[in-house]
Amino acid sequence: MTFSDDFIISSMKELMDLITEMGFVPFFKNDIEGFSIEEHIAPERWYGGSDSFWDAWEWKGPVIRQLGCAYGKFLRNKAMYVSKEWFPDFANYRRDGYDFDARYDDGLASFYDKELYELIDANEPILSRTLKQVGNYGKNGRKGFDGMITRLQKQCYVIISDFRYSSDKFGNRYGWGIAEYSTPEKFFGKKFTDNVYKYAPEESYARIIEQFKKILPDADEAQLRRICR
Repeated sequence: MTFSDDFIISSMKELMDLITEMGFVPFFKNDIEGFSIEEHIAPERWYGGSDSFWDAWEWKGPVIRQLGCAYGKFLRNKAMYVSKEWFPDFANYRRDGYDFDARYDDGLASFYDKELYELIDANEPILSRTLKQVGNYGKNGRKGFDGMITRLQKQCYVIISDFRYSSDKFGNRYGWGIAEYSTPEKFFGKKFTDNVYKYAPEESYARIIEQFKKILPDADEAQLRRICR
């Protein structure tokens, strides 16, 4: 299967099979036509469908937990699933071979990014609202949270490890899922730390491009380079 095929995602299992097979599955439409869940999801499994409490939006937490995959704003500030098999290469390329401490020591990360990263690392898994409270981010506190958390995801130092829901006194959940943040090192453990810097970043990039060519046969080289950045 490739993303040029005409297929429909009708169940969470089908989505998990797709992530395992393709390795990279964006949630939303993007620059490459057809390269998203949004464009392949069955209408009744998209937001506003007949069963809105069991659709692609509600699957996010269970998919992350069951597959042990990475999820975050990895694609031009939009969400994407990356399989556990491909995430070490992806993180190695996006990090340019740096762990976070080395990145900071070389002047490639700000002190404010470092503060947020270390807060997540020390408290993971941590819900976004708790993280904001602990770090005093918000209207009357420190600024720039959204930009920093997005940047840390894009650089693959932070991932969304689950989504949690509020419940009423009867145990009925309500509202949107609340993102829970972790570091890949803590979420994946030894399988990630042993492999994330296995190759030079250029080698990881070449491997990723080859995978994109397989799953996106109609995309040109420039498009593939853009989604890697």
